[in-house]
Amino acid sequence: MSTFHLVSLGCPKNLVDSEVMLGLLQQAGWQLTEDPGQADVLLINTCGFIQAAVEEAVEEILELATIKEKYPGKYLVVTGCLVQRYGDKLLLELPEVDLFVGTEGVKDIANLLQELTSGQAREKVYCPDRFLMDASLPRTISTPFFRSSLKITEGCNNRCSYCMIPSIRGPLRSRPVQDLCQELGQLEKLGVKEISLIAQDLTAYGDDLGPDITLPVLLRQLLKQTTVPWIRLMYLYPSGVTDELLDLMQAESRLLPYMDIPFQHVSDAILKRMNRHYDYKTLCDVIDRVREAVPDIALRTTMMVGFPGETEGDIQQLESFLKEYQIDHVGLFTYTNEEGSASEHFEDQCSEEVKQGRLQSVMELQAEISSEKLQKYVGQVLPVLVEGLSRETDLLLEGRTVYQAPDIDGCVYITDGIANPGDIVQVRITEAQIYDLVGEIVKEG
Repeated sequence: MSTFHLVSLGCPKNLVDSEVMLGLLQQAGWQLTEDPGQADVLLINTCGFIQAAVEEAVEEILELATIKEKYPGKYLVVTGCLVQRYGDKLLLELPEVDLFVGTEGVKDIANLLQELTSGQAREKVYCPDRFLMDASLPRTISTPFFRSSLKITEGCNNRCSYCMIPSIRGPLRSRPVQDLCQELGQLEKLGVKEISLIAQDLTAYGDDLGPDITLPVLLRQLLKQTTVPWIRLMYLYPSGVTDELLDLMQAESRLLPYMDIPFQHVSDAILKRMNRHYDYKTLCDVIDRVREAVPDIALRTTMMVGFPGETEGDIQQLESFLKEYQIDHVGLFTYTNEEGSASEHFEDQCSEEVKQGRLQSVMELQAEISSEKLQKYVGQVLPVLVEGLSRETDLLLEGRTVYQAPDIDGCVYITDGIANPGDIVQVRITEAQIYDLVGEIVKEG
């Protein structure tokens, strides 16, 4: 039996691709091994969205290349966004790699590896036409059994000036409603209790399928056809958050009181240069409408500092916005020029020193806000999905409330009580830290 070792980099959307490849290879008789030294094929699914991800991918590829050199006879295969973005350019840069497969080659991975290992490979770079996964494809979950992601679209039509996703992943393609219901039903049978709906732009779902197919339409069917208790919405475009969606979240407790809405900035001038299709007033209105509809909601966003043309006044406006609206979770990062993006050639580029200074200032402000926001949970009894033993110490359990998304937000350290991974238990919060909570399981009776 042929064996393979898989490394998956990047976002949850990329992880779903890795899980489909894992399922296809296992269906074809391949065996996964955690030890790269024991694998016939070293497979790495890369991210190439931003320069930092490109650098991480190249570093991981070179590490696997050293293993290939140490154990002759192995094959090194690179898949994903890095390949889709750079294509044939990688042949000269990474001669150690035996096969490059773009994002659209996921469905063909078993045949490609069979051809490679049998000496029948036809080409070294394989980037076929656009592909959209469906529920018929085998998928092996690599996350803990009780949580997973459902990728409802592929590609994006927004064309933000700094972003390479449309050129890498292509235009928006939405999966049919029933196909998504079928996949969620399959995940439910595996024991999944929390599902994160993911896309490049969740609110764009159905734009390519006609006026009658929208995100609320999909959500109603997912709620009707499955019983998964926690459904989390990630990556919502601000101007796409409709009153219909908010009314549905207000009415359905299984739609968690949590929304991830990337703002990127709040300055009208910067948003226009970013080609984001909203303004400061829209963002304020979105927050007000969301909190009116779902008062206990936790909001997450991302903000970019150091975009070309950004002034001290723009940063002051951003900090004033954060102080006023008290966002629960904020991911912060600095702008980087991406080869091929429109903003690469914009004037008034900020220096790295300026970017880092602004990043540090906003991060310190948000840490204070987060610490203050978490205090409201102290004394409350909240449902917590138990992840298992804490990553900090085996003496504690660790879990998450509905207000904390996996892998990106804080967690709950459970200091008293017994539970198994995947259990949803009631926890009394006893302490709030900067990003995490501490609590005890409430004993029944």
